[in-house]
Amino acid sequence: MTTTERQVPPLLADERTMLESWLDFHRLTLAAKCEGLDDAQLRETSAPPSELSLLGLVRHMTDVERHWFRRVLDGQDAKPLYWSDADQDGDFHLTEADTVEAGFAAWQAEIAAARTVADGRSLNDVGHGRWRDQECSLRWIYVHMIEEYARHNGHADLLRERIDGSTGA
Repeated sequence: MTTTERQVPPLLADERTMLESWLDFHRLTLAAKCEGLDDAQLRETSAPPSELSLLGLVRHMTDVERHWFRRVLDGQDAKPLYWSDADQDGDFHLTEADTVEAGFAAWQAEIAAARTVADGRSLNDVGHGRWRDQECSLRWIYVHMIEEYARHNGHADLLRERIDGSTGA
């Protein structure tokens, strides 16, 4: 698994470029936090009783991308990949059958799907939320996704430091 060099989002740009640049920056930040770690390290949890791990965060963000872009914005019947009504934290409940390769491939596939769904749409386009049953705009989805990644990248910072002492990025 490799990442490309992150670019700081432009300081002067139109709204859409700014939103997409910040979302991509945070996507790449999570990838950078995972880069260079082996399977065991990516599965290492923060501290009992928490099951939070870097691989769990990747799986969580996979379902978050899937939910907001495919389900809400595009109206697809795209069921969650990792969680269910019976196990709402299933994205963090890793088993031996859950491979790093499959987790990262699913995440990248959902990012690609999100870009395809958003391409050509106005920031004012509305999706029907399946969370609290409210409508939201593509603009709101972008801002929410930036917030979601930023929050979880803070978790990833702490997890990575605990694993190998790496900080920054």
